[in-house]
Amino acid sequence: MRFPKRFTLLASSALVAGGIGFFSFKTDDRFFEIARNLDIYATLFKELNLYYVDEINPNRMVKTSIDGMLKALDPYTNFFAEDEIEDYMTMTTGRYNGIGALIGQRQGKSIVLMVYEGTPAEKSGLQIGDEVIKIDGVDIKTRKEADPGKLLKGQNNTAVKLTVQRYGEKNPVELSVIRDVVKMTNVPYYGMVSEDVGYIDLKDFTATASREVRTAFQELKGKGMKKLILDVRENPGGLLNMAIDICNTFIPKDSEVVTTKGKVTEWNKTYTALNPPLDLEMPIIVLTNNHSASAAEIVSGVIQDYDRGVLIGQRTYGKGLVQTTRELSFNTKLKITTAKYYIPSGRCIQAIDYSHRNPDGSVGKIPDSLKTAFKTKAGRVVYDGGGVLPDVVIEAQTPTPIALSLTNKGLIFDYAVKYRHEHPSIKPAREFHLTDAEYADFAKWVADKEYDYTTQVEKDLGTLEASAKKEKYFDQIQDQLKSLKTKMSHSKDADLNTFKPEIRTLLEQEIAGHYYLQRGLKEASFATDPEMKAALDLFKDMGRYSTILKSK
Repeated sequence: MRFPKRFTLLASSALVAGGIGFFSFKTDDRFFEIARNLDIYATLFKELNLYYVDEINPNRMVKTSIDGMLKALDPYTNFFAEDEIEDYMTMTTGRYNGIGALIGQRQGKSIVLMVYEGTPAEKSGLQIGDEVIKIDGVDIKTRKEADPGKLLKGQNNTAVKLTVQRYGEKNPVELSVIRDVVKMTNVPYYGMVSEDVGYIDLKDFTATASREVRTAFQELKGKGMKKLILDVRENPGGLLNMAIDICNTFIPKDSEVVTTKGKVTEWNKTYTALNPPLDLEMPIIVLTNNHSASAAEIVSGVIQDYDRGVLIGQRTYGKGLVQTTRELSFNTKLKITTAKYYIPSGRCIQAIDYSHRNPDGSVGKIPDSLKTAFKTKAGRVVYDGGGVLPDVVIEAQTPTPIALSLTNKGLIFDYAVKYRHEHPSIKPAREFHLTDAEYADFAKWVADKEYDYTTQVEKDLGTLEASAKKEKYFDQIQDQLKSLKTKMSHSKDADLNTFKPEIRTLLEQEIAGHYYLQRGLKEASFATDPEMKAALDLFKDMGRYSTILKSK
């Protein structure tokens, strides 16, 4: 039965107390506000276009305004303009048409920072440390607007000509590289780290992540793997379905993996393991840190919630949000946060409350007082609202000021380039070590380089001096402060000796990477990696491993 419009409005008003009329009014009001503000925006843009003193770029202006609007929400809701779609596809698929090299800016120069294994760049002879001068005749040193990354991309089977300046060469080197589909692997490294312990380094969750993990697992099992270390440190996450499939590798079919809940109730869904697992018994250790986020946290959290393995490292980032890609007009896209996810224990690990901003626009973490306790399958207590806390916490290493300065100034990298030129080959990455004489050569080489720094003690003394002056005590303690400053003032030569183990480790890893690429970087780190050491030690004490997984 249809009612007259006036009767409908009165009925709605009568239902305000029950919430139905209130919702209707609020929805209509919101739509009116949207339409009103869109009209204001269009009118403003028209006036700018007509009367602003200089010509404006409509694409850039709209992109800037959209980015500003989305910035008020969360960091994961993003707009992709038409000319950014290729970057978006690379992000989700891990594939692009190019040469397979990472080019970065160093002191105004375009330097090859990494060459990926098996790519056209490696096959052509391009080396880490090469300075790219020209791309297809375009001088990128003088053409500041030229983007090396975009110039190197192109259609498959087309040649791109590079002119590079190589360390130790007087004249530039000419290279011709045939572009191809470059696949950035989710598992850049896997191998046996002891007689019975396998290691899988999972760095991303693009469309082939699950297949890569399964392939690595099966190969390692064929080599005698009885225990697994799964490393998701520095993994920012990615596709939800890949996280679900990887969890499915280690938990029974039909087990709950993750539940999503958002505004659109039809999209709320519980995802389960759809396939038979590869293994339900093998002991697993997952390595995490505070850059393990999103899909990496789902895998870590599911392994923990089912007591399927032990987590070692630092608390994860705390991103419990799900993004969905929506198609917009003119081949543009919106990646929008549509839901929160909940892992099997029922907890959401989202650590930052973007919905309640401070007056200055900043956001804060969810306070401990609002966190809720949940339980794993075995009854162990875990908490929501703060990432995933590992079962065995290893304090994150803080680099010393001298090591940080040497790295940030590019001197560790530059010495590795020099070393690679002077030594045609080195031992395998796991066996490679600098001799004392070689370290002394580095100390001599770096002596005239600019890499000064301020130690924490020097900063604290500066703060103390400022406070003393402010509170009128400086005259009384200035002699003592001067004496302390003299004693505590750092000497770069002395620090090179004091922090020799740390600096030598950085050099060895960088040098190994120049010879053996990503594999070299990883294998050279094993001997000094504290989380790796803790994992191997725990695997030697399976009684302790089992105790950790029991109910507390």
